[in-house]
Amino acid sequence: MLFLCAAFPGAAPIAAQTVAPVAPGERIANLDTVKRKLRAYHDCARATACYQSDLDLEARRAIAFLARRAAHVRAREKLALILDIDETSLSNYEELESGNFEWSPARFNAWVDAAKAPAIPGTLHLVQAAQQLGVGVFFITGRPESQREATEKNLRAAGFDHWQELILRGNADAKTTALAYKSAARGRIAAEGYRIVLNIGDQWSDLRGKPMAEFSVKYPDPFYFVP
Repeated sequence: MLFLCAAFPGAAPIAAQTVAPVAPGERIANLDTVKRKLRAYHDCARATACYQSDLDLEARRAIAFLARRAAHVRAREKLALILDIDETSLSNYEELESGNFEWSPARFNAWVDAAKAPAIPGTLHLVQAAQQLGVGVFFITGRPESQREATEKNLRAAGFDHWQELILRGNADAKTTALAYKSAARGRIAAEGYRIVLNIGDQWSDLRGKPMAEFSVKYPDPFYFVP
């Protein structure tokens, strides 16, 4: 197809382009497309990706390691399992999806206060296995100390109980990064004489930093990122 620019009489005809070259940013995934993929992943709507199956796979790996490690415990050695809470022990998917995956502190705090988040099934099985093996269970969460009562209520309602300690952010930790805060919390557990053999979390900031566990298991979480 050819056209002649009316503004420049006598100009040579040029070929019309039906579509201009796209901007580099077009390679970024459309947000609505990503949200559809998140829902499909959670609902196991695609044969190639299923959130629950991925969670179960990682939980089975954790249980298998813990059984092997507990079989070689030394005399007077106290073993510890460290667990994150959100998207590791308890699922907040109902709150995330209802808000269209958009972060709202007010909405999330109301959800925490309601204390109705269900357990991640594989994690509940892991905790039960740990307790049968004599391994101490510690929760380290980024939730603030003001949410202790609601968090304890929710954990027990979901089937978790008889843990050694539930660690929440105090005022002194309010501005600390997740990685630094959780590393320091693990350090305090180690200082109490525990050998941290297993650490489970949905964020890398749950797992990295010193002291590290002998074995760390990263749960999938495409819903949000905590540095």
